[in-house]
Amino acid sequence: MVDPVMRSRLHSRLAAVLILGLSAHGAGAEFPLSAGLTGQALQRLPGKNRALPKRTFLRTAFRSTIEASVRQPITTYRLGKAIYRQRGVALLEDNLPVRVSLTFMPGAPPRPGSAEFEARLDKLGLAAPLPGELSYHLDGGMFFRAFEKALATARQSIDVQVFIFDSDDVGLRCADLLRARAEEIPVRVILDDLGSTFAHGRQPPSGLPAGFKQPRDIGDYLRHGGSKVALRETLNPWLVTDHTKLHLFDRKVAFIGGMNLGHESRHEWHDLMVSVRGPIVAALNRDFERTWERNGPRGDLTLFNREEPLKTTEGPGVPIRILRTDAVNARSDILLAMLQAIRGARERIWIEMPYFAADTIENELEAAATRGVDVRVILPNRANHSIMDAGNFVTARNLLKAGAKVYHFPGMTHLKAMICDDWATVGSANLDTISMRINRELNFSFSDPGLVAELVALVFEPDFQASRPLTITDTKLPLAPLIESIADQL
Repeated sequence: MVDPVMRSRLHSRLAAVLILGLSAHGAGAEFPLSAGLTGQALQRLPGKNRALPKRTFLRTAFRSTIEASVRQPITTYRLGKAIYRQRGVALLEDNLPVRVSLTFMPGAPPRPGSAEFEARLDKLGLAAPLPGELSYHLDGGMFFRAFEKALATARQSIDVQVFIFDSDDVGLRCADLLRARAEEIPVRVILDDLGSTFAHGRQPPSGLPAGFKQPRDIGDYLRHGGSKVALRETLNPWLVTDHTKLHLFDRKVAFIGGMNLGHESRHEWHDLMVSVRGPIVAALNRDFERTWERNGPRGDLTLFNREEPLKTTEGPGVPIRILRTDAVNARSDILLAMLQAIRGARERIWIEMPYFAADTIENELEAAATRGVDVRVILPNRANHSIMDAGNFVTARNLLKAGAKVYHFPGMTHLKAMICDDWATVGSANLDTISMRINRELNFSFSDPGLVAELVALVFEPDFQASRPLTITDTKLPLAPLIESIADQL
């Protein structure tokens, strides 16, 4: 007999698909789904006129369709196939009459944090860990001070990749610093065209300095007026984004995490970046080079470049694994590693996320809570996307019913971190369909006891204390099944 709850979910999700349409059945249907910017589009526009500046929007739309098809035909084709496949998997996994996983995961995983667990990730085809010295940078004050110091002291090169390079006061300060350093050393910047277009003109909740005038286009600001900054904006075939944040200085130190270059990340949101030194930076340098070349004038011709094997040396630090979501290259490292860690956890699964709508992860957490694992999830008191905020409430309700603990952080936490026993992952990926399966994401994972303990002390223990535990009553929401169905496709 079909579980009534499962039947209700199936009906509501099928209704949502009819409303939203599947990916790639026209830009209007896919745009909010792929980009994950449904609510952000409206929130980032000042005044009463909610239409995007026509020139900026039309340019981005042209680049994401016509120009992408010409310069990146192979990528566009692969990505289109991947979207259909991954959207189908996401749609079916929690909507079948019996609950199953379409993600192949042979056998029971070892305990996360153990050598056996890391060996299992190796066998599943994930990139091998590389040595690195990792430091945490919690919240905007700490990260931007470290970022500006690294920018000021770089002597050979500066490479910056960001999802949103905002046109507000903080974005312009970063742009001015990069332009100044470009007079002395090579400076390259990659920004996501779609992400930064939707950020254009946004007024942050705390406001901007009196008299501040935002530029019409942050890309033009970086590029024009004699600037020596080398800028490339991603193409966005099928309106899929590169959500990566990766900053490299002198090819010796790298920053990754959740923060964009803008006012909210600097002054308003709770977030986390990490920096690394050591042999692992060589792999990140190569990753940046690939992205830079792919978004250059040769486009997909660079796919035929012969690439030398990565040469790394022994060095200080602990093993750190680079995890990617990259639909074009059929990589779902982050989802695969998370599922292994959750299924293998014996003691604890602690998560802090701004957006949680991935049914695959939710189902595994419910199973873990049922078997007695200490499952705790911190969500923002109010997310910056209305539909994702509603989706968080539905996820919280389901987790609470299974015996997990869910908390509301006082404000907007944009921080993305997970601890399973003695294994952890941090980076850019949210717990939603686009981060797990479609958009390009960058995370680290590690099993070093010292780094895991530091993450507990720096992030989770203080945030559990600062946050309010939720009850079932707190999560009541009209039209919850339909809202969940829509959020599941974001």
